[in-house]
Amino acid sequence: MNLSIERATAADAEALVRAQIAAFHSDAEIYPGVEIGGPPGYDSVNEMRAKIEQDETYKIVCDGQCIGGIVVFDRGQGHYHLDVIFVDPAFHNRGIGSQAMQFLERTYPARLWTLDTPQYAVRNQHFYEKFGYVKVRAYELDGFPLYGYEKAGN
Repeated sequence: MNLSIERATAADAEALVRAQIAAFHSDAEIYPGVEIGGPPGYDSVNEMRAKIEQDETYKIVCDGQCIGGIVVFDRGQGHYHLDVIFVDPAFHNRGIGSQAMQFLERTYPARLWTLDTPQYAVRNQHFYEKFGYVKVRAYELDGFPLYGYEKAGN
């Protein structure tokens, strides 16, 4: 398996959205009562193009195929927010997400990392906690229950 993580370009938007849709829709199969869907704009090529232009957006490439992505917000003063990390479920359980998290820690000299994840997404919570993230709050955004996580940087 040849894996790389590269800055995304506008030409990658459609492939990134395909992988993102697959990743978010798989939650409906894993968690009872969760409907198919994702955060606002998760299925929009135009939204992905905007993220590629405005934010630090990466594609995860396995054997030449885009299978996932990462979007990071630079909040300034060494604070980075992991907006989203996703891997097509056909590639789950191969250590790809772990390699992506290690890439982020090597790439960004963060003082503080933050992220949010759905309260129902126990698998995500375990994944982030494995990397040292600590749950710091529970809240709702537009009626959607989330957990906020933090991690002290390098």
